[in-house]
Amino acid sequence: MSDLTKTDDLFYNQTGLDLGRVGGIVDDTLSGMDDGELYLEYSQSESFSWDDGRLKNASFDTSQGFGLRAVSGEATGYAHASELSESALLRASATVRAVRQGHDGSLAVGPIGTNRHLYGDFNPLSSVPFETKVKLLADIDAYARAKDPRVRQVMASLSGEWSAVQIVRSGGQRLADIRPLVRLNVSVVVGDGDKMEAGSYGAGGRVPFDMYIDPAHWHHSVDEALRQALVNLDAVAAPAGEMPVIVGAGWPGILLHEAIGHGLEGDFNRKKTSAFAGLMGQRVASPGVTVVDDGTLPDRRGSITIDDEGTPSSRTVLIEDGILKGYLQDRLNARLMGMRPTGNGRRQSYGHAPMPRMTNTIMLSGDREPGEIISSVKRGLYAVNFGGGQVDITSGKFVFSASEAYLIEDGKIGPAVKGATLIGNGPDCLTKVRMIGNDSALDSGIGTCGKDGQHVPVGVGQPTLLLDGLTVGGTAA
Repeated sequence: MSDLTKTDDLFYNQTGLDLGRVGGIVDDTLSGMDDGELYLEYSQSESFSWDDGRLKNASFDTSQGFGLRAVSGEATGYAHASELSESALLRASATVRAVRQGHDGSLAVGPIGTNRHLYGDFNPLSSVPFETKVKLLADIDAYARAKDPRVRQVMASLSGEWSAVQIVRSGGQRLADIRPLVRLNVSVVVGDGDKMEAGSYGAGGRVPFDMYIDPAHWHHSVDEALRQALVNLDAVAAPAGEMPVIVGAGWPGILLHEAIGHGLEGDFNRKKTSAFAGLMGQRVASPGVTVVDDGTLPDRRGSITIDDEGTPSSRTVLIEDGILKGYLQDRLNARLMGMRPTGNGRRQSYGHAPMPRMTNTIMLSGDREPGEIISSVKRGLYAVNFGGGQVDITSGKFVFSASEAYLIEDGKIGPAVKGATLIGNGPDCLTKVRMIGNDSALDSGIGTCGKDGQHVPVGVGQPTLLLDGLTVGGTAA
């Protein structure tokens, strides 16, 4: 059964909506417009959290609704409702048509459909019994406490989603996607006397829950969270000043995502509020730096078969060998910039209009061994994992906290440090890349990106990198 057939059952057979009449409302709404669509969504979600040796929360939610959008020039009219009825659609149509205001548009050609499937249409929520999920969290708690007597607290959470979307465009074009998503997180607090530190690890993707029930998988998650906590328990205060910084492979790509990726989204560049605006075809990074946004990776958290406008996801080269080659585009900004949509028009839910967003943003491997990179640094910082950060898109300035970092002394990894922050400028730090490892890796599937109040799942990745002369904020006297 195709995704379109399955979503027809959800949105028409079960609601009483008539497909022909819905198509007529969409046609009437978009007459004289430049673009737009009806976005239908049905979603189920659940979450379980464990803390203080017991199940602290268990929740289940079902939601459905639509978002109707009309685009006229640069203006967007958007209306949404949780009621799937013809009367609600007609009210929304009258609202969004006000955006036309005398502008006589020529409706853009709709996206080309795809038969590609990057993940299964299974519902992870129903694949594993409630009791099994609760037992998993209890087992995680017991395993962590048995690993080390210094464990003071164990927090674990398991969450899952299953969403079905259908996009209806003028002329009867319809596109659909069914999206599973799961995630497991573990946090461990360890203590030695009055001193306490925490570590965390998570994993997820568009896969069934089954793999997370497997002890071989969740044992690794607990082991890694505990390892980080114990490393931080023995850490010394981080030094401050300008120094070479080695950034680890995998999840540290979140720095790339925040400091650089947002600046390559089409809306910021069309409005010239990005530090990268007007630099297409120019060198913006050191030779060897190649960055892609790839929404086509099977089963990955940030992947989407089609975006929320119906455009198939793609592998978009953003920077190639240091030269700016592309932006991430939704349909509106691509049309206004004379470019093609890249399958990056994403929205949090039917209650939000789409905008350009990242999927899986990755720096590709270079040719250096990680050990070679470390041995080249006489004194510096090795940042292995990152916590939170802040970025100013217009200036490119960023501040990131390192949740796991080490001193490098005479080309060798030295003591762990805590309290280290990296301070810099996204476009500038790209030009400071001196060595690129051959070990590019993806994160474990935990990324969530926020923009203008909307949150969507994303992925990041990169190889080990040597950045020459970043400012490190520290707490050492």
